[in-house]
Amino acid sequence: MAWVEWSVTAVGVLVVAVALRDIFHTLWHPSGRGSVSARVMQAVWRVGRRRRGRSAGGVLTGPVALSLVILVWVTLLVAGGALVYAPHLPEGFVFQSGIDVSARNDALDAVYLSAVSLATLGFGDVVPDSGWLRIAVPVQALIGFGLLTASVTWVLQVYPALIRRRATAVRLAMLRSVPPEELLHDPDSALAAPLLESLAAELAQARVDLTQYTETFYFRDRDEDAALPATVVVAAGFAVTGRAAPRRDVRVAAGLLQTALDDLARVLDEQFLHVRGSTDEVLAAYAEAHHHVPQD
Repeated sequence: MAWVEWSVTAVGVLVVAVALRDIFHTLWHPSGRGSVSARVMQAVWRVGRRRRGRSAGGVLTGPVALSLVILVWVTLLVAGGALVYAPHLPEGFVFQSGIDVSARNDALDAVYLSAVSLATLGFGDVVPDSGWLRIAVPVQALIGFGLLTASVTWVLQVYPALIRRRATAVRLAMLRSVPPEELLHDPDSALAAPLLESLAAELAQARVDLTQYTETFYFRDRDEDAALPATVVVAAGFAVTGRAAPRRDVRVAAGLLQTALDDLARVLDEQFLHVRGSTDEVLAAYAEAHHHVPQD
């Protein structure tokens, strides 16, 4: 019946709309995160927790989650397109000469047509004949081209954020060899305040990256010295020591550093950890979630 066919088509449109909404909130909405992509990443993260610290499985959690999210988007768009086309096969399409339509499976043809359209391959063996289908197929091709471009852009944006995070972690790891009191309590030192201010700026950048690219939380670094969850406690120690420094500029800079730490901990707690504790407790949970031991 016609109403059944159009109901299936409507379900297909809804599936495509769900996929597009998730793509928009994940890739283009500032500080946004799609519900489907978030659940996929959380599921991969939970599965990978059992392997963390024992093998490369934990280290690969982030890349695997990123790839799986893109695969889920592609699957939803292909499935949605197939549901749109299936009720109108073969009547709404023209098949290439020599193809026996009676011997074909409409469901498989719908999936094939949807996948070919999304991939913008355009083999030409099955082309739409109905007026609205002649619009729907090119629209799906445009969606596929946009998804490819957006996915590549997403990956290219995520990895610079990870590089910045690792650079901050390495710098903090190097500062472990510097006694905080010796540097920050020296009344003649002009290095202490700029150092604390630069650390505050780097942690603020890490907080922005984490908000803008929430998927970076699920990337784990095996090397302790390059892992911010393991080394951020060094910055916390400098902030505490700096607030007791004799110089006023050092105390002010230490306050800025503590504010940056508090803000980072707030974002981590609200979006991922849900500890509902102090900054120190949240940072400890951050290290534990990534299977790192805080490096004082």
